[in-house]
Amino acid sequence: MVSSLTPPPSLLHHHHHNHHFTRRTLLLSTTTTTTLSLPSFPSLSSTTPTITDRFFIDFSLCPNATNPARTLGDTFSTLCSDSTLLGRVILGLYGNLVPITVSNFKSMCLSSNSTSSSSYKNTLVHKIFPGQYLLAGRQGRPDKGEVRPPHELARNTETVDPNAFFLTHSRPGVVSLSLSENDDDESIKLDPGYRNVEFLITTGPGPCPQLDNKNIVFGTVLEGLDVITAIASIPTYKPSERIRQFNDLAEFFGDGRAQNARATWNKPLTTVYISDCGELKVAKPSLPPSLP
Repeated sequence: MVSSLTPPPSLLHHHHHNHHFTRRTLLLSTTTTTTLSLPSFPSLSSTTPTITDRFFIDFSLCPNATNPARTLGDTFSTLCSDSTLLGRVILGLYGNLVPITVSNFKSMCLSSNSTSSSSYKNTLVHKIFPGQYLLAGRQGRPDKGEVRPPHELARNTETVDPNAFFLTHSRPGVVSLSLSENDDDESIKLDPGYRNVEFLITTGPGPCPQLDNKNIVFGTVLEGLDVITAIASIPTYKPSERIRQFNDLAEFFGDGRAQNARATWNKPLTTVYISDCGELKVAKPSLPPSLP
């Protein structure tokens, strides 16, 4: 009698399958009920690199910048009064993506107070990494062709915004705010009024993935990529392997001179600098407003 009331094994199995909740089942059910609370990603329109501004940079060669006979009255601009124009580079800036970074770059290009080096004008391209990128806008002494940003320059909160690092260094001619590669002196960076103004331009021929997610891409070279290529071909100071090893050892023991010595590595042997920069007003741009 008891056996006649016992359900068949198939029914027992079916009953167990429907009403016994495993840990995996609970996890799946929790996931499906909380999908609406997941963080949202930036929309496609907010990450499309639209060119909002066009700026030019004139690069020149200066044979007299390191003249040992220079006097105390000599400034970088007077030493380079007989410079040779290398060429003009036209940049398209992505003001819709990173407005603060673009606004600060524009301010550094348009500043008329070039005597105090509060603009990029008469400042050096201080590092060249062949096949990768060039660096400009190092902060420091104006008489050495370095930058001194104006005090009113806005604090760049985009340096801590993950969305500002969306674009990659995927090709030659990418312009970005140099954060990971910034080699401003530590004493300068500790100043409460410090502002990031050092920038880099990729020179090609390939991408620079090591720069991605670390530096803010804010523009691209529209014209004059051949000028960037010419700058990249300028010979630079390259320390021997023995010097590198000695420098690493000195840094390991806390010798502050190690960092000072590295400041000369990859420095161009021929002085190249920004002889002029400014905005281009284009009534009817011939180039499309957006780039892939």
